[in-house]
Amino acid sequence: MLYKEKDVVGVAGVADVIKSDAKETISKLKDMGYNPMMLTGDNRNTAEAVANQLGIKDFFAEVLPEDKVNVIKGLQAKGNKVTMVGDGINDAPAIKQADVGIAMASGSDIAIESGDIVLFNKNLEGVVKAIKLSKATLKKIKQNLFWAMFYNVIAIPIAAVGILNPIIAEIAMALSSINVVANSLRLNRAKL
Repeated sequence: MLYKEKDVVGVAGVADVIKSDAKETISKLKDMGYNPMMLTGDNRNTAEAVANQLGIKDFFAEVLPEDKVNVIKGLQAKGNKVTMVGDGINDAPAIKQADVGIAMASGSDIAIESGDIVLFNKNLEGVVKAIKLSKATLKKIKQNLFWAMFYNVIAIPIAAVGILNPIIAEIAMALSSINVVANSLRLNRAKL
């Protein structure tokens, strides 16, 4: 408030605007089995109001950058895998400490440098897409390892003892490699 003598002559208010897709993203993360939490340097009343609007149960307010790191370390000490999403200089140490750090490209350079993943749009939906893509990638890796092991454990010994013609074994090896590449390319069609 601005005063002139004892009279109020003006009122100014400043507030961060919640991203339009934040509530939907939080809901999707919950549906996927994750527990979204909020770490903020804002005062407790502001943090509580934002957490309530977004449906976030657990939040930490009035947290300094080094305390954000300590909160993450505490969660990790309890056996939790922690993903930190942030965009500011104050978030950079916590992004680095997290098991997976996600930085928004619209944020500070140091936050971007600290992140394992950088989302190049301002959309928080990218967090959900990144998680889905990482799960699909891991699934493809496991499938590819299975087929490679299947070939190496079955076809090579059979060819080595002379039961399988070496030319057939070579063709099978080439087909195995083609299968691995084709299977990996199916990630382009993953529904994120």
